[in-house]
Amino acid sequence: MLELNNVEVIYSDVILAVKGVSMRIETGQCVTLLGGNGAGKSTTLKSISNVIKTEDGKVTAGSILFDGRRIDNGEPENIVTHGIIHVMEGRRVLKHLTVEQNLLIGGHREPSLKAVRAKLDEVYSEIGRLAALKDRTSGYLSGGEQQMLVIGRAMMARPKLMMIDEPSLGLAPLMVDEVFALLARLKASGMTLLLVEQNARVALELADYGYVMENGHIVLEGAGEDLRRNEDVREFYLGLNLDGERKSYRDVKHYRRRKRWLG
Repeated sequence: MLELNNVEVIYSDVILAVKGVSMRIETGQCVTLLGGNGAGKSTTLKSISNVIKTEDGKVTAGSILFDGRRIDNGEPENIVTHGIIHVMEGRRVLKHLTVEQNLLIGGHREPSLKAVRAKLDEVYSEIGRLAALKDRTSGYLSGGEQQMLVIGRAMMARPKLMMIDEPSLGLAPLMVDEVFALLARLKASGMTLLLVEQNARVALELADYGYVMENGHIVLEGAGEDLRRNEDVREFYLGLNLDGERKSYRDVKHYRRRKRWLG
């Protein structure tokens, strides 16, 4: 469905943020992109949706193909019409609008009011919490509820590919589990997901395949199960040794300095 070939992204014609990134996503897969802060994960997603255009960024080398069609540096609104919906980091709800009004905006491309209502009922059925909160002003929702709302709003657009940036950021553990349970249901329904996430444990439990980024490069990739068992990933992201024992914070910091997979 999606293919990135040696993609390079530059901001302001000066800052090289992504360097030769190649990755593939098959229809129905969940793929996760892991890495520390500043690794280039969010920039990679923004290069696909081309919202980097609003940040003075652009793809300067390589290609991005969706369903066999080149979309790199395309107009963001055209990329949405192809079926790519980008749920950006930061739970960007329209805070002065109600939950239902936010969802209706997500369905603006539906051909009729009847189709909008049918899709709205589908979202409420999938995310019962939103149905109970439909008249609540979005700015007064909890962080987890806002995250559910932006995913629901993306569902209203009938995405072929939903890209989600840091869905667990700042959420309590129980709400993280609820959000990822929703993503698991979407995956089971056949939706294709591209997930940027720093919580490697929950991401790799869901993902079919994963890529690890460091300093704008892909430095490691593999099946989700293989990455969960990989010694480097376990130490660097999960803080565990091969026996499943949790590493101390000091050990993990030391490991980060070593960066063993970069040689």
